[in-house]
Amino acid sequence: MRTGSRSRGGARSRRRSSGGRGRSDQRGRAAGPSHGEPPARVLTPRKIKLPQDITVAQLAERLEESPAAVIKELFTRGTAVTINQTLDFATASLVVEALGHTVVEEEAKAPAAKPKEDVVLEVAKQTGTAVRPRRRFEKRAPVITVMGHVDHGKTSLLDALRQTNVAEGESGGITQRIGAYQVDHDGDPITFIDTPGHEAFTAMRARGAKVTDLAVIVVAADDGVMPQTVEAINHARAAKVPFLIALNKIDLPNANPDRVKQQLTEHEIVIEEYGGDTVLVEVSAETHAGLDDLLEMIALLAELEAVRADPRIPARGVVIESNMDKSRGPVATVLVQEGTLRVGDTVVCGKTSGRVRALFDENGASCKEAGPSVPAEILGLGELPAPGETLIVVVNDKAAKVLLQELDEREQAETERMSLDTLSATAGEGVEELHIVVKADNRGSMEAIQQSLEQLSTDETRVRVVYSGVGPVSETDVQLAIAANALIAAFNVQPDTAARSLADAENVEIRRYSVIYLLIEEMQKALLGLLEPEIVEVVDGQAEVRAVFNRARGQSVLGAIVRDGVIRRGAQVRVLRGKRQLVMSTVTSLRRFKDSVREVTSGYECGIGIGEAYDAREGDSLETFHTEERARV
Repeated sequence: MRTGSRSRGGARSRRRSSGGRGRSDQRGRAAGPSHGEPPARVLTPRKIKLPQDITVAQLAERLEESPAAVIKELFTRGTAVTINQTLDFATASLVVEALGHTVVEEEAKAPAAKPKEDVVLEVAKQTGTAVRPRRRFEKRAPVITVMGHVDHGKTSLLDALRQTNVAEGESGGITQRIGAYQVDHDGDPITFIDTPGHEAFTAMRARGAKVTDLAVIVVAADDGVMPQTVEAINHARAAKVPFLIALNKIDLPNANPDRVKQQLTEHEIVIEEYGGDTVLVEVSAETHAGLDDLLEMIALLAELEAVRADPRIPARGVVIESNMDKSRGPVATVLVQEGTLRVGDTVVCGKTSGRVRALFDENGASCKEAGPSVPAEILGLGELPAPGETLIVVVNDKAAKVLLQELDEREQAETERMSLDTLSATAGEGVEELHIVVKADNRGSMEAIQQSLEQLSTDETRVRVVYSGVGPVSETDVQLAIAANALIAAFNVQPDTAARSLADAENVEIRRYSVIYLLIEEMQKALLGLLEPEIVEVVDGQAEVRAVFNRARGQSVLGAIVRDGVIRRGAQVRVLRGKRQLVMSTVTSLRRFKDSVREVTSGYECGIGIGEAYDAREGDSLETFHTEERARV
């Protein structure tokens, strides 16, 4: 920590130097007060962790120095740099040691998936387009996502909590978009995000899980655990969000809570009643039973999560939903995650920007500002942002343009790098290739998947991972898959709305997985599908000749007993004598006594007409078969 101003001749330094006590300068030498010289600021040597690469701005932040001080130190050593320039470990170490600290090499770790908003914030800091003062964290309202299977009562439950009538205004009683609302509990607000439960809204449900502090998984006591219930649980787990179970509709006569609790254990969810650590609260949206208990548990779990934010800084948030209003223009529903959003703020939101002309709360009432965990509708954006995009307050309109340009250049550079570096190599002659784009939730998983996929290559087929990255499947990933004629393997990540729309339009296959071995297994099957299928002969039935009737009209008519399988009229047949094949022909007729039949099964006698005359004898074997194509294994 600094114990004075950055200016060594500042008044604060002079005041602190009074009293004649000695100080240490930056090189650790004793320095007492002297006439005509400003005293040096106090230095406390520290251990500074350094990664292999670090920008000048990041190094200055770790040293608690101004970027100018770091640039000056490097300049004296003959190296001219800018604030955004990246330094290698050796160069950064020289600066740290020159300023009196000790260098500690930071262990290389597989970074977690980097959300898009972190990239936006990072670029905003580097370009100086956003004001980021020193933070002072305070308690904020927890953000709760309500998820579950369609028609299990999510919106009705929220409706009961809000004492309003949200559900009646929705099409078919099914939530068609994400809504954000606040509920008071003992004077403290709780923010709820109601996500659609129908399978068509999987991506929207995933977005909800990524902006939340706690998830409430609603399960109907009469219906039990359903496919979307499992998906909702997986979304919460993938986002590393704690969750509790709200067992709804316990008032129904056919409710069976014990059955549901048992079903949950089958998906590795053990409730507290059974000795586990998952909270389950029995509720009824209809009778309001258990609602106080539900809010109490939400408040308790949120307190354990210690949700905090700084309301004093410029706002940053995420777009929950957006729509084009004929009279008001682009309207975005935003959940403020930190800071305070105010009317008049200049914002960058996704790929658009604007000045906030008006703010409206969840009930449509006009308001002047929205703090952390508060949902609000905003007007004033130039275009319609996509749900899931980041909103960030910047200094002014000029800063907004700089930030948008920088983000656009980054995206273009990344696309160009992927295209040139990964698509320059083409398939070899005579070798079929399966092109795959891999996206994963962290670098460790990504590298393990890529290595496993590349080991699937054979002399006849080859796996080519045209690109691998960390984070959700983006529109850029789909564009790359289109160019490379590739499929996308997404491990513990979801495609965003733009990516899903483009993939659907261009028939790009996005396969999602949560278990690595299943991903590898399916890719192996897809790889085998590149090979020409094998033509396999399948034996249907076997019969033994008991009598020879005639060889009229170029055919052989035989009496036989079916020993195995089924003999069918029209089937291909071979005649064997011992191991020698005599004839390959077709079953032209099939009779049981005087009746013509389509097939005869094992154990029955029949008359068989063979479409080729041959010197038949009793004891000959007949074998009927068909051919089919099978994928290589």
